Amino acid sequence: MKRTIVALSMLSATLFTACSDKYLELDDKQNLTENTFWTTRQHALQGITATYAALQGHDGSKWTFFEEVYITLAYKADDVDNNKNEPYGKNLAAFVNSPDESGPWNLWATCYAGIGRANQVIEKVPGITSMNEQERNEIVAEAKFLRAYNYFVLVNGFENVPLVLKFEKDLTKLQVSQAPATEVWAQIEKDLTEAEAALPPAYDDAYKGRATKGAAKALLAKTYLFREKWPEAEAKFREIYGQYSLNANYADNFNGTKENGPESIFEVQFSGDRAVSDERHPFNFEVRPYALDGWEIYYPSDWLVTTMKNDKKADGGYSDRVYGSIFFNDPQSKMWDLNIPANLVPYADVAASLSRPAFFNKYAYPNDRGGAYVGTNISVIRYADVLLMLAEAANENGKTGDAIGFVNEVRNRSHAKPIAAGSLNKEQLREQIRNHERPVELAMEWGIRWFDLVRWGRGATAKQAIKTILTNHGKPSANNYVEEKHIRFPIPLKEINVNPLLKQNNLY
Repeated sequence: MKRTIVALSMLSATLFTACSDKYLELDDKQNLTENTFWTTRQHALQGITATYAALQGHDGSKWTFFEEVYITLAYKADDVDNNKNEPYGKNLAAFVNSPDESGPWNLWATCYAGIGRANQVIEKVPGITSMNEQERNEIVAEAKFLRAYNYFVLVNGFENVPLVLKFEKDLTKLQVSQAPATEVWAQIEKDLTEAEAALPPAYDDAYKGRATKGAAKALLAKTYLFREKWPEAEAKFREIYGQYSLNANYADNFNGTKENGPESIFEVQFSGDRAVSDERHPFNFEVRPYALDGWEIYYPSDWLVTTMKNDKKADGGYSDRVYGSIFFNDPQSKMWDLNIPANLVPYADVAASLSRPAFFNKYAYPNDRGGAYVGTNISVIRYADVLLMLAEAANENGKTGDAIGFVNEVRNRSHAKPIAAGSLNKEQLREQIRNHERPVELAMEWGIRWFDLVRWGRGATAKQAIKTILTNHGKPSANNYVEEKHIRFPIPLKEINVNPLLKQNNLY
């Protein structure tokens, strides 16, 4: 259900400049003071809604969301190649960025905006006695989930970050030093464990999109996986195994027709509405070629296209997820144009006008349009990812047979030829998951591939140097990559300038 909310201020040193998702409709537009806010159920709902809204960017701008935050999370990985004629993330992709690069700062600001709002909810909602205790506890649990998610992004992206667990109104106390990464990881686990205990398993349709018990379990299991706590990761993933299902049509994960549906575990919510704030994003323009009225800001890498073309059905044809992921030279490959009504355009019809041989097809759909941009939700965690992470954990725990079964569940949905039982040993399946299954299934999705490379580069299990992977996979400018430098984003210069307690990451 598409619903609208209003922007609000939460009586803090950092006012909310945007607040938007699909599941609340709020009418209270009064000017609020600290003495009148945090006293009603509606205030609690406004507070948690504002915390979700930070997922769209600290300033609520669709340009911040895509051209700063998404690009920062995506451009360093081996599945994406940026358009060298466009300025967005150009230095990040070439591994020549400095600490004043705008992308990492916007990522930092977005995460800490969400953390600051979550901290207020966690502190203030327990004191709202006009609402029932269960709902108070659930809203606080949502805030803990969101705080944990933001710290998950920060610790993987920057590694050395301040751990702020209190909303501080005293401006003299805003300068905070960095915490050891182990402390941040421990807090993520603590928040998610507490969130899991209090969150409901599901919501009514009007509230779909809010964090559930399953979402907390999935992110906690992912946290264990990233920390190579293989038994804990497998056990936690198994707790949600079978509680979700894969969409029959792979492309439905990206075309707006199955938002918050059977495969969805957690998504960034967009409504497409423009009545109060602009509830849209530009993904449909960013991925499509000039020949189809797009901006082609970035492309699937040559390595990814080659890897995709190895994902075959039993009859030798390409799997459904190949067609759902890329637009390429094949008689069955098609992309929607932006006409109203839209038409499916075969690759051959525009081949002579294309600047590249392949483009991303994910999110290139005209569904849910309000003008030119779209209000399609962006997946953060979906069940196919969970199955592949469960397979990875089971394989590392010596259960390679089980792991192949989990991988095949994902392959079967796209009619890819199943992996034969017993055909791969532990090491071979690890390689298959890392450099085929995950990039083919999850290419260019929100915060997936780069953080996968980071964890395999930092971990102790079959450690893989990122520079080696980037070089082997033909990443442009891989020769500029410095292992002990570019595995982290720089601490933003803007932050160091106002907080002398911060120390810059290695070699920046």
